[in-house]
Amino acid sequence: MSRALPKYNKRRVGLAGGAAAVALTGAVIAGTALAGESSEGGGADARTLAGPGTVSCPDVASQLPAIPASAQAEVDRNLALLDQQITEANKRLADTVGQGGPNFVQNAILGPLEDKRVATVNRIATAIGRTADRPAGLDALAACSLDAQGDPAVPGQEETGGTATSAPPAGDAGDDEGAGGGDAGAGQDGDASGVGTISCPDVASQLPAIPASAQAEVDRNLALLDQQITEANKRLVDTVGQGGPNFVQNAILGPLEDKRVATVNRIATAIGRTADRPAGLDSLAACTLTK
Repeated sequence: MSRALPKYNKRRVGLAGGAAAVALTGAVIAGTALAGESSEGGGADARTLAGPGTVSCPDVASQLPAIPASAQAEVDRNLALLDQQITEANKRLADTVGQGGPNFVQNAILGPLEDKRVATVNRIATAIGRTADRPAGLDALAACSLDAQGDPAVPGQEETGGTATSAPPAGDAGDDEGAGGGDAGAGQDGDASGVGTISCPDVASQLPAIPASAQAEVDRNLALLDQQITEANKRLVDTVGQGGPNFVQNAILGPLEDKRVATVNRIATAIGRTADRPAGLDSLAACTLTK
């Protein structure tokens, strides 16, 4: 038995994006909705009369197959979480107007948001895949863009927005390629600055036997885990003295955990195509700061 999926993003996300823009500018929001989604009033893309713009994300709900009844509650919960993530990203736009340089929004808001969405859509796919065919390609819906005062974002040209307490993270080299090795002890390669280093649980040692067909993909994602820690340690050095007492958690450790959740989910998915999917890898995503 399956039932039709409610259209979360078409109703809630547009309202959330508009609410964030109103909170910032006090301007009237006209036809607020996310790109590719329509509001209840039939508007097109998100538009604001003034302010930093709104975050636009592809609609996930409309791209899903029929949802098995056993997966419906979990899918609904994660679709609601996608809406919440966009609401929070729009709030960061409002809270950090004028901070950072030309890549601030991409590095501090859109990039972390994409990582969160990758992890969330993977949970949706996993829930469906337990009793039906696992939907493929949902990761392609994770990337979002900025509608700046009603205009589509031009990559590298965004100038406002950011995390709630952050300045622009540096050294963000992307989330698709990395350089070799497992992540045991990664991030422990010295601390000349005195700011500490980031310590993360070792994922490689917790994996079951890896099917030959999945080995290359698993290796690539294990290398990516190392790269993510290296980049986070660089941010520690580049942002010394910035922010308040929660700066490292909000601007570095939190986004790092989101990236690691997405990466370990890709590892689990690769193994699960031809063997039992390893469970519990998400518990290895959180990292800590070692002084």
